[in-house]
Amino acid sequence: MSTNWAVAKTGSQRLNILYIMYDQLRFDYLSCTGHPHLKTPNFDRVAAMGVRFSNAYIQSPICGSSRMSSYTGRYVSSHGAANNGFPLRVGELTMGDHLRKAGMSCWLIGKTHMAADAEGMARLGLAPDSMIGARQAECGFDVWIRDDGLWGHGPDGFYDERRSPYNEFLKSKGYEGENPWADFANAGVEDGQIASGWMFQNADKPANIREEHSETPWLTDRTIDFIDQAEGPWCAHVSYIKPHWPFIVPAPYHNFYGANHVPAPLRHDVEREDPHPVYGAYMENAISSAFQREEVRQKVIPAYMGLIKQCDDQLGRLLDYLDQTDRMKDTMIVLTSDHGDYLGDHWMGEKELFHEQSVKVPLIVYDPRPEADGTRGTVCDALVESIDMVPTFVEAAGGKVADHILEGRSLMPWIEGQTPAWRDYAISEYDYSAMGASVKLGLSPKDARLFMVFDGRYKLIHAEGGFRPMLFDLVQDPEEFHDLAKGDAHQAEIDRLYGCLAEWGRRLSQRVTKSDDDIQAMRGRSGRRGILPFLYDGSEVPEELIQKYVGPAPKRPD
Repeated sequence: MSTNWAVAKTGSQRLNILYIMYDQLRFDYLSCTGHPHLKTPNFDRVAAMGVRFSNAYIQSPICGSSRMSSYTGRYVSSHGAANNGFPLRVGELTMGDHLRKAGMSCWLIGKTHMAADAEGMARLGLAPDSMIGARQAECGFDVWIRDDGLWGHGPDGFYDERRSPYNEFLKSKGYEGENPWADFANAGVEDGQIASGWMFQNADKPANIREEHSETPWLTDRTIDFIDQAEGPWCAHVSYIKPHWPFIVPAPYHNFYGANHVPAPLRHDVEREDPHPVYGAYMENAISSAFQREEVRQKVIPAYMGLIKQCDDQLGRLLDYLDQTDRMKDTMIVLTSDHGDYLGDHWMGEKELFHEQSVKVPLIVYDPRPEADGTRGTVCDALVESIDMVPTFVEAAGGKVADHILEGRSLMPWIEGQTPAWRDYAISEYDYSAMGASVKLGLSPKDARLFMVFDGRYKLIHAEGGFRPMLFDLVQDPEEFHDLAKGDAHQAEIDRLYGCLAEWGRRLSQRVTKSDDDIQAMRGRSGRRGILPFLYDGSEVPEELIQKYVGPAPKRPD
């Protein structure tokens, strides 16, 4: 590993980065963000040490494409991995590429949901077992351990055909069977039979596993193993599968919460009156229909809260470990999620659309350096996007942000108490061409696309395929019940936000091989190397440029 310590532009203190992502963690299911029942003292502990960003938005409300934006620092329509299973093309620069250039190693511990561009790698002759090939196949990370966590097993085999390090761990602990992830970690027992976590009716049962062997503690153990041997400066992306479904959690977390802790669903009958066709299709799908049943919410939400409580306790283990090993003083800690979960709000389940419950995520950043002392325990309301992580980390590592490639913006000015010029709106995209809603609506793949523009008050959702837009005013209607685009009273706001979307669409996103500095250095270079077209008599340019082309003519050979 590199021994050249990266230094921040504002100081000489070396820095490591612990970039922790939870899967499907809602922004409002932490005590520091106002949840009335769920206590998360360790998330709160990091928030008290750092900055909590209260308006953080993902670039796509689906696991794979959201993560690819987080890892590349680029919008979905720039990197192209537009849904789960869509490969990230070979050559797309990622967090690891940028950080290694800045002298910092970059490691994966957990999930990425990344699909490798196997065809592209074969075309270029990149062997998956080579260092370059392995990084291309693993989203630019060096892998400490990768486990995407969903080891579903059906008549046609496993959902994920890679090896499961977690399943191997369970087998080493005596959990028998072909797939102990399904039989123990994500199932309870009822009358001697497997009570699978895939069935909501079992969400209130304890998973049939020792708590310390369940997924979240297992990944915490692997993280501590990594840090024990790591030489800095390093970035470790610790990516937990939970609180993502299956919704089942081991004892004692399975009964920490009950029906009295389940909030009433945030939904209104007006949402079902002449809904936007895409929204209407999603409200009618299987997962939404399930979460419209109160008995499902009564089972699932306490389990979801238990999974979050377990995540918080394991975060506490990591924080205590950093304290005990004196690493807290040189480790930046980032806590976030790849998207949220409707949990029955807006008549929906899962994610995939652009209400706050789905597209807004928690983001807490602790920077141990003295330059951040003035913002400890504060809340920043700036519009932040998940693509801001990579430039933040590059700047924190002392590198130069490649802003001709990275479309996000470094958060370091906010963390250091400055008030930088900032974006006026946030963008999120969703390609649902592979989803059932596109089939229900009879759409071609190119038309099954959605775009969100949010300026901090008004949220516009544009749908390709000839549909009308949706519009919400989050000041007057923070619950997002009333779609203002059903009428014509807010056409001015619609037009203004379409102007923002058009401006964003004209961004320079694909000129990634030459920076502005490169281009400025090129200006005039050809003239100094003798390329001087379109001159009349040479007086148009400095004399030194034509010295090779004036003077006595050489004698021509006979």
